[in-house]
This record gives sequence, structure tokens and C-alpha cells, in this order.
Amino acid sequence: MTAGRVRHRAVRAVALAGGVLLLAGCAAKPPTSSYTPHITVAPAATAAPSPSPTSTPSPTATTAGDAAAVVEGMSVEQQAGTVLMTAGTVDELPGLAALVRDGAVGGVMIRGRSSAGVDAVAAAVRTVTTAADPSVPLLVATDEEGGEVQVLSGPGFGAIPSAVDQAGESPTALTAATERWGRALADAGVNLDLAPVADTPCTANLHDNPPVADLRRNYGTDPVAAARSVAAVVRGLAATGIGATVKHFPGLGCVSQNTDTDAHVVDDAITVDSARLAPFSAGMTAGARAVMVSSAIYDRIDGSRPALFSTIVIGGLLRGRLGFRGMVMSDDVGAAAALAAWTPGQRATRFVAAGGDLLLDIVPDHIPAERAALVAAAAADPAFATKLRAAAVQVVAARLGVGR
Repeated sequence: MTAGRVRHRAVRAVALAGGVLLLAGCAAKPPTSSYTPHITVAPAATAAPSPSPTSTPSPTATTAGDAAAVVEGMSVEQQAGTVLMTAGTVDELPGLAALVRDGAVGGVMIRGRSSAGVDAVAAAVRTVTTAADPSVPLLVATDEEGGEVQVLSGPGFGAIPSAVDQAGESPTALTAATERWGRALADAGVNLDLAPVADTPCTANLHDNPPVADLRRNYGTDPVAAARSVAAVVRGLAATGIGATVKHFPGLGCVSQNTDTDAHVVDDAITVDSARLAPFSAGMTAGARAVMVSSAIYDRIDGSRPALFSTIVIGGLLRGRLGFRGMVMSDDVGAAAALAAWTPGQRATRFVAAGGDLLLDIVPDHIPAERAALVAAAAADPAFATKLRAAAVQVVAARLGVGR
């Protein structure tokens, strides 16, 4: 057996067991950035697939105004809780109700693999959603990509093909199929799908790309064709009220390591005008609710730190050059060995400081420390307090927008 096949099997086992790929890098001194978020919110849409700056449509006054009004009435502690998301299996969801009731999280993610049917999942989801403020729906997310990354597959959900197989469908047919999958998620109480994957593998590592190609998570190898499929999936989910999350920005198709097990994952291929950004742009244009930022390091964009801690990646490229105005969320920061160099509190504050909105940490025990760190940072630095408030507005806007 080749080394590549050994690695593929190891990564496949990790993915099937954990349900979330953790993507991060090593610590470094951050570069300066002029990016400062404003407390405004726009829909999860962006410019045309070409990675060049253009304007983004404004949200309805009701959505933006309501989100800002909700956050205006929040304490700093409540704002800090709103920008955090944790996770549990279907059976573990009831145990997260206390965190939700306390306002310590703005969302929960269903992780692992479940053979429970739609009705059983819906009952478990209700144990957390009923603990939330009914005026601001809780974000309930899962990884329902298809193929080897499908968390919910019991009665009523059906088997979703891998992205490689989905790419063989026409955009119209793929949108229709995604609507069927989205309706099952909606019936189960899920309102945010952490899909589709917009990463396009490089030719050089097509058969040695643990996070994506090894698990058949990519919509082919041509970014232009992949962009059409990604947009089709986003539209299908939106038609059922499910928010789509394009990931893992700015792309994991050209790496040969996985931050589940490797501490230093570096991409040296993607640039700010890379053709591989086209699937992300297409997903944003189609109405993606969120963009998930990876924790690999991108040498040709910001080689000093992981993308999810980078003001250059989030503020300069995603927000600035691509014009995205929706919710920016992190890949999981909780269980990745690659993030062991930072405490949970540091992960939270560095992400928000970089311009991120929703921090995903699948380890519930980390949430109190992350919340406390965000509160302390806001108290110590007015500029950070502004960023935390802006992040909370984005998350609340997403919470108010799901299901529409």
C-alpha cells in the first residue's frame, strides 16, 4: 500500500469518526491591517465570480434594523455568547440546553454520524431550540454534504451522493435534488448546512489531498464547472429556508496535509486572484448565508498566520476584494491538534479581531473560557468591542434570516 493510500485511509477514519475537519496552522506575529468592521449587515451575497471588488446589495431594512436593535439591547456578555457555536451528537443535544438557556452560544452543530430518523432528530433539536430566546431563532447546523460527510442519514434523510457525483448533474437537476435534501433538514429543525465545499483540488495533489479530494468532497477539478455546482447547491438549500455555508475559504484543494493531525498546513498555490476562488464567489452570489474560513496558512496571501486569524484573508480578501457581507464563521477550533498552541480564549479573540463573526468549537467545555476572553478583550479595548458588536450583529442577522 502506498503512503498516499495509507494517509487517505487514516484521514477517512478521522472524518467518519469526528464529522468535522479541523484546519489550522502555527502561530506567528500578525501583520497590520486597516480593516475595521462597521455595524451593518448585508445578505450573504457578493460580486460576480471574478475575484474583483464590486458592490453588494443592501439587506432589507427590517432584517438589518432588527439585528442591530437586538444587539443594541445586549450586554457584552450576551454579545460574546451570540458569536459562539458548539456541538454535540443527536443524543448529546439535550445536554447543550443549559448553555443555550444561559445565552452562552448563538448556535449548536449536530456532529458525528446518526441513523436517527427525521422525527427523532427534530425531537432532539427541540430540546435546545426551546431553551433559546424565541424572538431570535437558534442557529442549528450540521455537515450534510453527501458521500462520506453526511451526519444525518436515517429514515427521511436518504443517501446524498458525494460532491464528485453531484457534479455530474446539471445545475437545474442538482438544485432540485438539493431542495429534497434541504426539506428533510428543515423538517428536522436544522437551519444551517455547513455545505457546499467550494475547494477545488490542484492537479499535483489530486490523489493526495486529505481534507477534500481524498473524501470526494470536491465538485470536480475545474473551478469554473465547480462554481456552477456550488451555486446550484446554495440555491437548492435557500429554496427550503436552509442557509448554505461555502467552505473552506480560501480553499483546501492544494494541500497535502490535514490539520486534524498536522500542526503546520500550508498552501502555496492560492493567490488573491486565483481561479480557485470562483466557486466561493459563485456560492456567495447565489445567496450563501455564511462563508467558513479555513485554518491553513496561505503563503501567497498571508503567510504569517492561519486564515481564520488573518485580517488580510477575512477583511482584505473576503470582505474587501470579494465584497462578502454575510456571516463569516470559523472551521472548528476545538479539537484540532493544529490549534493546541492557542488557548480556547485566544482562538476566540484572534478570530473576532480578524473580522470573524461566528466561532465554531465542538468542545462545549471550551465555551465558558472563550466567552470570558471575549468579554475581557472588549472591556480592555474599545476597538475590539466594536468588532465584537459587529460580529454579534452578523450572527443575529443570520439567526433572524434562517427559514425565510
